[in-house]
Amino acid sequence: MADAEKREAQSGEPGQGGREMTLVLITGHSGAGKSEAIAAFEDGGYFCVDNLPPRMIGSLGELFRHEGSGVERAAVVSDVRGGDYFDDLVQVLDDLEAEGLKPKLLFLEADEETLVDRYKETRRRHPMAPEGNIVDGIRAERELLTPLRARADVVMDTSGLTGGLLRRRIAEDMLGSDGGGKLALTLLTFGFKNGPPRDSDLTLDVRFLPNPHYVDELRPLTGFDQAVREYVEAGTQAGEFYGRLLPLLEFLVPAYVAEGKSHLTIAVGCTGGRHRSVTVADRIRRALANREDVIVRVKHRDVELDS
Repeated sequence: MADAEKREAQSGEPGQGGREMTLVLITGHSGAGKSEAIAAFEDGGYFCVDNLPPRMIGSLGELFRHEGSGVERAAVVSDVRGGDYFDDLVQVLDDLEAEGLKPKLLFLEADEETLVDRYKETRRRHPMAPEGNIVDGIRAERELLTPLRARADVVMDTSGLTGGLLRRRIAEDMLGSDGGGKLALTLLTFGFKNGPPRDSDLTLDVRFLPNPHYVDELRPLTGFDQAVREYVEAGTQAGEFYGRLLPLLEFLVPAYVAEGKSHLTIAVGCTGGRHRSVTVADRIRRALANREDVIVRVKHRDVELDS
C-alpha cells in the first residue's frame, strides 16, 4: 500500500478502472523555458499541449475519464499568451481538484536580468509589452503570476540553466525513471533540394543509394511503401552502409547518454526527402527500437511535398 499511496501522491487520483492519471500544468514567466519543459515531458512519454487556454484544460479531464482514450499522462502549457482567458486558470485548477483530478502545477521563473537577456537574444516581443519596454512587460507579468506561483507544487528558477540542463532537471525531479537517463533521439528526414535542416546534430547524406525517383511506378510512392524499401536496399551498397552505420550508433548512443546529452537529432537526407531518406530512417528506428536508453522519434519534413 505504501508504494500505491506514493504513486497517488505523485500522480493524482486514480481514474476509472483503477488507472492512475497524471496531469501537469506548466506556467510561469515568458522566457523562463516553458518550451524546453514541455519537450522534456514529451520525451518522457506524456501527451503534451502547448499554449492551451485554461477553459479547454477541463476537456483533458474528460479525455482521461474515457476508457478508450489511452491517455494516462498529460502536460499542458498555459500562460499569458492566452490573453484574458489566462485569468481563468486558478478557477480551472479548483474545478479539476473538485472533480477528483489533482493536477501538479509547475512554475518556471527567472530573474529579470536573465529574462531581458533572453528576449534580446531572440528579438521577440514580450506578450505583455508588445509595443513597449521589455522590463515593463516582465514586471507586469510577474505581478499577474504571483497567485499561481504561491499555489505551485514545484517552482524552478531557470536563471542559470541552459535548455538542456532544464530538461535534465525536469527528468530527474519530476519524471524519475520514466525520463531520466534516456536519450531523446529524433530522426529527421529531408530533401537536399529543399535545403538542409539547421537543427541537426548529425547529418547523413544517403543520395548514393539507388534512387526510386527514376522508376516510373515507384516515383509516386514513398519510403513507407515496401516496394520502395526493397528497391533502395537492393544490392550491396545499403547492406555495407548499414553494416558501418548501425554499429557506430550502438557506440554513440550510450556515449551520449553517459555524457549527459538528453537530445540528439540525426538528419537523413536524399534529393527529395521522400524515398531513400525515409527508408534509411525507418531502418535506424527499427535497429534502436528495443534499446532502454533511448526514445526514438521520426519526423518526415518533406515526404508530403511533390516529387
